[in-house]
Order: sequence, then structure tokens, then C-alpha cells
Amino acid sequence: MRNLAIIPARGGSKRIPRKNIKEFLGKPIIAYSIDAALKSKLFDEVMVSTDDEEIAEVALKLGANIPFFRSKDTANDYAGLAEVAIEVIKKYRQRGKEFNNVCCILSTAPFLNANLLSKSFDNLINNKFDALLPVVKYTFPIQRAMQFDNNKIKMISPENLTKRSQDLKESFHDAGMFYWVETKIFLDESRFWTDNTGAICVSENEAQDIDTLEDWKIAENKFRQLKIEK
Repeated sequence: MRNLAIIPARGGSKRIPRKNIKEFLGKPIIAYSIDAALKSKLFDEVMVSTDDEEIAEVALKLGANIPFFRSKDTANDYAGLAEVAIEVIKKYRQRGKEFNNVCCILSTAPFLNANLLSKSFDNLINNKFDALLPVVKYTFPIQRAMQFDNNKIKMISPENLTKRSQDLKESFHDAGMFYWVETKIFLDESRFWTDNTGAICVSENEAQDIDTLEDWKIAENKFRQLKIEK
């Protein structure tokens, strides 16, 4: 069984300039994703999909492959992860390389480790899922979510106002770390999600979506705390 790790790392990040190679507690943040993929020994190829020569140079030094650069079509602000991954898979096919499964690993996932990748892959295969991703449980019932309406706060689902928390189903959100998918199904669906998608749970302290500088600081604080606890 052949597996491919794709780490998308575009050069034109806006909210956090040079985000993918910005230093995160002593090393470029992309290093954590590359290191986890390599140490897991799950992949026949660990590649970084980028349009940026500096990112490519950093990735190569960290042990990843850069067999080709990303096209202009997938290097703009509007291209999604699925489009990037599809382009990569097709370019490998043109070079005669086929993969059974693909894992799209975010370049800003410092909490990722080889053990989590291995556990998630076993889950994917053993349960015969089409796709799988890590998720984090919401700490507060989202059934009690509110929104502003003409400057007044209102329940989105008023029927849940007086229900006990324990009577409401637990809800989860994407941990923003990686996405496993069977290659054939992915190319048919063009997305990392099907009706047969599994998940592996991680704690809120072991994941952080990083979109802003504030998110970045929160992630560094969480990471330091995890090191202290270990």
C-alpha cells in the first residue's frame, strides 16, 4: 500500500506574512509537519506543494521532496486544499507514480506527531473509511449558540434554551491538522469528505487553528505547557 503526504505551503499568506516558514519556538513551523510525516514512516513520499523558492529551500533542508512547483491556478487566494491535492496527484501520475492513500497535512500544525498519524491511519484502514480527520470537542454545547439580530442577542435554536447540557449531543470541530483520504474516492469526489468519513479525537490542548498572530501566540503557549506537562 503506497501513501503520499502532501503539505501545502503557499508563499503568499496575507494575515501572517511568510506564515509557513515563520519561526515557531525555535524552528520554521512547517518543520513540525514534515518531521511528523517522516518519523511516522507511513509515506512513500513526503512532498511540499509550494510556489515559493524560499519555502522550497527550507522544506528540502528539512527532508521533504519538491518534485515540482505549484501552478499559478492553485497558488492564488481562492484555490482550496482539494484543488491543490488533485493537482499534485495528477502530476505524480504523469510521472508514473500512483498512491493508494493521500494525507494532506497542514503546514501550520505544530502539535502533530508521528503517533497521531499512525493511529489515524490504522483507524482509516481498519474501519474501511473513505476519509478521516482529527476533531476537537466543543467545550460548550453549540445547540445553545446565539447571534445578533438588529443589535439584540437571540438564540439560534430557542428550543434548546432550557435543556440540560447532558441532554444535548456532543459536537466537534475540525482540528485543522490533516486529512486522510483514499485516492480513488478523492479524485471522484474532489473533496476530503464523504458519507463514510471517520474521525480521531484530540484534546483542545493539543490542537490550535492558526489564522492570526493571536492564534499563533495561543499555540505557542499551549505548546510550551504541553512540554512542561510531559
